[in-house]
Amino acid sequence: MLILNTCHLKQDVLVLYFPGSCVETVIGLYGETIEVPCNNGNNKPDGLIFTKWKYVKDDGSPGDLLVKQAQKDEATVSATDGYKSRVSIAANSNLLITQGSLADQRVFTCMVVSLTNLKEYSVEVKVYKKPSAPVIKNKAKELENGKLTQLGECVAESANPAAYLIWMKNNQPLVDDGKTIIITSAITKDPATGLSSTSSRLQYTASKEDVESQFTCTANHVMGPVQVSAPETFPIHYPTEKVSLQVVSQSPIREGDDVTLKCQADGNPPPTSFNFNIKGKKVTVTDKDVYTLTGITRADTGVYKCSLLDNDVMESTQMVTVSFLDVSLTPTGKVLKRLGEKLEVSLEKNTSTEAKVTWSKDNRKLDELPDFSKLTYSDAGLYVCDVSIEGIKRSLSFELTVEGDPKIMSLTKRRSNDGKHKILTCEAEGSPKPDVQWSVNGTNDETSYFNGKATYKLTVVPSKNLTVSCHVTNKLGYDSRDISVFSLFICPSHLEKNEDGAEQAKVIVGVVVGLFLAAALVGLIYWLYIKKTRQGTWKTGEKETGTSEESKKLEENNHKADV
Repeated sequence: MLILNTCHLKQDVLVLYFPGSCVETVIGLYGETIEVPCNNGNNKPDGLIFTKWKYVKDDGSPGDLLVKQAQKDEATVSATDGYKSRVSIAANSNLLITQGSLADQRVFTCMVVSLTNLKEYSVEVKVYKKPSAPVIKNKAKELENGKLTQLGECVAESANPAAYLIWMKNNQPLVDDGKTIIITSAITKDPATGLSSTSSRLQYTASKEDVESQFTCTANHVMGPVQVSAPETFPIHYPTEKVSLQVVSQSPIREGDDVTLKCQADGNPPPTSFNFNIKGKKVTVTDKDVYTLTGITRADTGVYKCSLLDNDVMESTQMVTVSFLDVSLTPTGKVLKRLGEKLEVSLEKNTSTEAKVTWSKDNRKLDELPDFSKLTYSDAGLYVCDVSIEGIKRSLSFELTVEGDPKIMSLTKRRSNDGKHKILTCEAEGSPKPDVQWSVNGTNDETSYFNGKATYKLTVVPSKNLTVSCHVTNKLGYDSRDISVFSLFICPSHLEKNEDGAEQAKVIVGVVVGLFLAAALVGLIYWLYIKKTRQGTWKTGEKETGTSEESKKLEENNHKADV
């Protein structure tokens, strides 16, 4: 390989030197102006007379191009061939050649003549041209699995020097192994321009994995960069090795659904007709790969198959399972029962898979269905049973009503917080809700009814002792209870014995007890006082009877006590 040393680059002119050679080399571009340097600009010595450019003709003889006198601005062109209209001299004495071509690849000499010396500087000109972008031609319509086939021909045209082509698959270079990959390259020259075109033919043994492979061709040239052709893909033909059956339907498959069976084969081109085995019955479809079962039922559950028309052994099977859910609930609808009776609830189900059962009462989930062996009022309500398998759900319900005769559970009384009223409370059970009737007039404060229990309240202001009755009734019967209610008013002449008598007696007893405690406290204080006084007398040596003043005070106290 020839190694070149770069000297300088000026106006699309690449100056090079060959190792071991004193001849300077310049690279010019095809079709552009080539500038040939004269001693790299160091060409105007003292006493310069003229500068002359000459060249070596094709036959090896010298030829003159032009002369530039030092005292004149214009050069004199002496060339008589094709250079006559294409050459000129620059201000730095460099030779300019327009419309560079491969015919300009020769040696040019710059001669500098002065009063004292004559020097010549030879430069070899080479003209390079980048190739056109590579193109893949004569492409194969398809490749056959395992068979060596000419894939195509890559061409990169009009270059100098000739381009070097490399075949690539998925951006990786292909290497000629003489068996599965064979690459044949050739270079041709245009007689008119002398430019070279490179072609490369690729024979390739494809496999099934090459269905999506991309083939390209790269053109490599000294002028760079690497150029890449458009990628090409090729259909790969290979026989069927495997058949697969797909069940196209929503999951799970339910009764009434339409189910499509789709048969596919891995051959290329793929088969277009198949045999379907529909529960033992052979059905042939042509120019399509599907068979549809409409309005499927649980009886259609079973094994289905598909195969090639010409090969029943190469087949595929699928199990089709049709989901179903049959549910029966006893009782349903509205159910009427009496208090204390028994209710039997029965749920029967027939399903394709294990079913999930949940119960709710009045929109509240139950852990389990209550025991209805002895019905109570609280058992009444709307019961919903949800039975489900994957994709299917059934809901059944019954509304239970428990009826019973009205029965008063309690009748109580209490004084209001302000002490001005009496509040009577009558609590009863029964269904339908009992109606209440009081034997006296009053204000109905509130009424509540829940799970067969009713509460009625009546506010009264009794001016005398009364017996009040609470009557409850519904369509099944009635019940009644009495309570004594005493007057809120007390006569001034005597203390009535009423329900408030106990409270008044407690007040009187409290007053009497308080008086006794007060008298006892006064006596205790007096006794302590006398004791202290006597102790003081003993200490001073006075008589036990005390002073005259003490005696006088004692008499006054005794007198007050007698009063």
